[in-house]
Amino acid sequence: MPGLQLAGIRQFIGGFLYVSYFLYKKTPWPKGKQWKTIFILSILNFVLSNGLSTWGVKYISSGLGAIIAAIFPLWIVFITVFRGEKIARLAVLGLIISFAGVCVIFYNHLGDFLNPGFRFGIFLSLLSTVTWAFGTLYTRKKAASFNPYFSLGLQMLLSSVFILAVTEATGTGVTIASIPANSWWAIAYLVIIGSILTFIAFIYALQKLPPELTSIYAYINPIVAVLLGSLIFGETLTMAIAMGGGVTLCGLYMVNYSMRRAKL
Repeated sequence: MPGLQLAGIRQFIGGFLYVSYFLYKKTPWPKGKQWKTIFILSILNFVLSNGLSTWGVKYISSGLGAIIAAIFPLWIVFITVFRGEKIARLAVLGLIISFAGVCVIFYNHLGDFLNPGFRFGIFLSLLSTVTWAFGTLYTRKKAASFNPYFSLGLQMLLSSVFILAVTEATGTGVTIASIPANSWWAIAYLVIIGSILTFIAFIYALQKLPPELTSIYAYINPIVAVLLGSLIFGETLTMAIAMGGGVTLCGLYMVNYSMRRAKL
């Protein structure tokens, strides 16, 4: 399936389930300027971030995609500092060390940055991390003004309409009937785990934790991925993976420690 169409179908189903639940609970609809916020977030979080990242990995190696995704927390730090807000130096250092750990895990893909055939995919993937950083900060700012979970479903629905309209207008999509069963199983996983459970946890974390601490999930993902790859598919755990994982965890400990110390 084309990447954009996959993202659109995933977001449509996930959004439909979210909205159906809140309509069943008779949750009040957003009003006035709240719709402007929802529209902006649908563009940042789903059309650009999720859509571009799904599209971008078609043109790059998976290892390179993991490295680029790990840049996301650094954008959070950069934007936060640029806005004049303070972040503990130890937290910044921890984020940089964690990013270095991810690079060690996927060290054999670092050379992919120089591959001319990957330029378009690199551009899309980098752009998706920037928009996700802005979307994360904007979500945290606006989450208290209305039900963020209901908003999440509306964002998914709005973004799916836009993305599927683009794929239809450009003729890049495939017919629904031609999508094989294994793709539908993958979509079901992405909807249930990636769109519903994960985003509920993410919104909850945004309400309870500083954004730079919330963003460190981007460093945990590669570690979980390589461990599952070993457990499920028998992929080899190399010394580089062990060392990179250790470095990443040390960096995450530094971030967490700095946040706890700041509260004392």
